[in-house]
Amino acid sequence: MVVDSVWAAMVLFLGVLPEDGTGTSGWRLGVHYVVALVLPLLMVVRRRFPDATVIAATLIGLTQVALDVNPAISSIAYLVFAYTGAAFGRPWTSRLALTAGLLAGPLVFWRLHPMKTQINDQRDVIYADYSVPESLFYMGLMTTPFILCWAWGRLTRVRRAYLVELEDRAARLERERDAQAKVAVAAERARIARELHDVVAHNVSVMIVQADGAAYVLDNSPQQAKEALGTIASTGRQALVEMRRLLGVLRTSDTKGEEYVPQPGVEELPELLDQVRTAGLQVDFATSGDPRELPRGVELTVYRIVQEALTNVRKHGGPDVHARVAVDFGERELAVLIEDDGRGSTDEQLAAGGTDGQGHGLIGMRERVGMVSGSLDVGPRPGGGFRIRAVLPLKAA
Repeated sequence: MVVDSVWAAMVLFLGVLPEDGTGTSGWRLGVHYVVALVLPLLMVVRRRFPDATVIAATLIGLTQVALDVNPAISSIAYLVFAYTGAAFGRPWTSRLALTAGLLAGPLVFWRLHPMKTQINDQRDVIYADYSVPESLFYMGLMTTPFILCWAWGRLTRVRRAYLVELEDRAARLERERDAQAKVAVAAERARIARELHDVVAHNVSVMIVQADGAAYVLDNSPQQAKEALGTIASTGRQALVEMRRLLGVLRTSDTKGEEYVPQPGVEELPELLDQVRTAGLQVDFATSGDPRELPRGVELTVYRIVQEALTNVRKHGGPDVHARVAVDFGERELAVLIEDDGRGSTDEQLAAGGTDGQGHGLIGMRERVGMVSGSLDVGPRPGGGFRIRAVLPLKAA
């Protein structure tokens, strides 16, 4: 409104000059001053009330034409209202401004130069002022500024709508970015939780078994107890290192998580099985097919599935249990089989999420296999025991 007020003040100053060249006198001069005062006032509030100001300006213009009041310098405000209707008004206001602009030229020209005719003695028609082509030319010339202002207003409306759309899109993208960041953080925390569960469950179970064995043979076989304590110490240090790496991801936001998270693979399975055998579990290991380098996601999935499965065997298989691990490298898929001849589990325990109805081991297995678009089959083994089979798809060679 400040900018519009400045322009309105200039129009008002020029419109109320004592002599503006219009040749208006008498009562028409009073109408001229009223119009010169009202039009600048409408200019001040044209952005806040575009529809009302365009209607008011149209009525004032028609009144000025009907009363035969000549246009003056203040009539330049009508161009401003043609722009206002197209730029800020409703659709019907824009159409009204266009219609008024198209009619303004012919009406004013008709009022200033009425097309009276005379007939001479030779019966020839003589125009008093201008011929028809000249009249049409001047009408078009007077209409052109209104059309240009209206087109400028439409361009302003389109540009403003485009900028509003860009701002809305930027805000929407920012919200989507924040939502994706939250989802990524949640997924990363879930992945860390799975890793932490696997590390703690495996290593702590090994430590518990070794501690129980050391306490049992402490009096009769001190050497075996000493070996068990050594195994507990090494297993605890390994678990501590992996836990520090995992927790480093949560403490540091500027460093990539890959350099903290342990990434064991199929090649580390023999070391894992040796550690399990040291804890007292008999495990057979076999591979078939053509071993080759696998994606890191598949490598980690295989290692964690075997680790969690053997942890469950130690926990729930019972005494003198025997387990078998088999890895089959196919052309398009990798099959992992872990089975034992222990006590097994019931369907109710499987539905609860773990063989003891309390853990999240099997749920974590399903999530890991799902992340690499694989399939997981778990359940009691015919003849006793438990069986886990995972099939992970591989890219074709």
